[in-house]
Amino acid sequence: MGKEAQLKQNIGVFVSTSLVIGTVIGSGIFMKPGVVLAATANSNMALLAWVIGGIITLASGLTIAEVSVKIPKTGGLYAYIEEVYGKMWGFLCGWVQTIVYGPAIIGALGLYFGVLMVGFFNLPEGSEMLVGIISVVLLVALNLLGTHFGGFIQTASTIGKLIPIFLIAIFGILQGDVQVFNVESGSAAKNLSMGAAILATLWAYDGWMNVGYMAGEMKNPSKTLPRSIISGILIVIVAYLSVNVAMLHVLPATQIVELGPNAASTAATSLFGEIGGKLLAIGILVSIFGCLNGKILTFPRIPFAMAERGLLPGAKMFSSIHPKFGTPVGATVMQMVIAIAMMILWDPDRLSSMAIFAVLAFYVMAFIAVFLLRKNDNYDKNLYKVPLYPITPILAIGGTLYIIYSTIVDAPIDAFTSIGIGLIGLPIYWNLKNKGEKDSELKAS
Repeated sequence: MGKEAQLKQNIGVFVSTSLVIGTVIGSGIFMKPGVVLAATANSNMALLAWVIGGIITLASGLTIAEVSVKIPKTGGLYAYIEEVYGKMWGFLCGWVQTIVYGPAIIGALGLYFGVLMVGFFNLPEGSEMLVGIISVVLLVALNLLGTHFGGFIQTASTIGKLIPIFLIAIFGILQGDVQVFNVESGSAAKNLSMGAAILATLWAYDGWMNVGYMAGEMKNPSKTLPRSIISGILIVIVAYLSVNVAMLHVLPATQIVELGPNAASTAATSLFGEIGGKLLAIGILVSIFGCLNGKILTFPRIPFAMAERGLLPGAKMFSSIHPKFGTPVGATVMQMVIAIAMMILWDPDRLSSMAIFAVLAFYVMAFIAVFLLRKNDNYDKNLYKVPLYPITPILAIGGTLYIIYSTIVDAPIDAFTSIGIGLIGLPIYWNLKNKGEKDSELKAS
């Protein structure tokens, strides 16, 4: 607790709300409207999926806020699971984030970026994967040169991402003339799934967990944290609904499904002409590039922390730090290699679904932790408590379990691939644990 106790508590409601908005808004609002429409087949149901995804996210954020205040440790989800359920579950959480969640998100963002780059510059068809891989490698190289490069890209992209959202939402709603509500998207009945639609929206809402990591640096976390989560997520929900309504008001639902990742830039061209559309398309590219950069900057810290504690095979290599630049070289390169392999094997929509599904079980465990922690009388009664308890955490748990069930039913191969990779971590953990115990016995003797 020594280092954590020295953190400066200087973050207020405005900054923490900005953090929520900045970490949540990324590629999803531009990439997923077509996927959600295809899964629901109707514009009303698609908009409802975005609302339900937002409500689950809000309930989840408010629940995790209480956990993060009661367990003010670095490491986020990994630290919460280990504290409440023990080292084995903590290891599995970190393992899944290292092998599936992090690389799959990096891979999906890289491929989405490649698709938009190819469309924007009219590059040869089929070069999306190559462009995506080059983008990932480039950002990895920049981030390995020092965090100041990644930080600069992050700051610039945060501004860039809000411009296209604002312009498409406002002008699309005001100038569009296409029917918005109760419009069919032309999807086949056998492909319909509300669970798949909500899972797609959760990709767009993903990132809310990060604000809880800042609890130790807030002026008054018991008040600041819930206020920033509520206001930040509500702003995101309004922004996402506005963009979806605007796109439906500009483009027919069938065309949004057909265009997929390129629907937002096509809508921008329809609204602002060729030049305006190109400028907004650049804004979208900047947004996704910045989101990708943020993931490459932060995700390697999870395997790095695990390797430092000897909880990964090849721990010495994966905990290595560049002597000049002070960056986690081994962990970053490892995440890049896994991400590239995933980019070759799967398309971005499958990767994004696998990434979110992989951590949902641990989210549920973290939500349940609220009930377990409340039984412990050692915690300060004046700390933040989730509002509308126990309804809010039950809503978070129920909503997440519904998505888990729907994914297993709708995409069993993707679901069981994620589960299988997670279970592979068990023998690795037991092996590392036995090796550590033997090493301790040898030192003692």
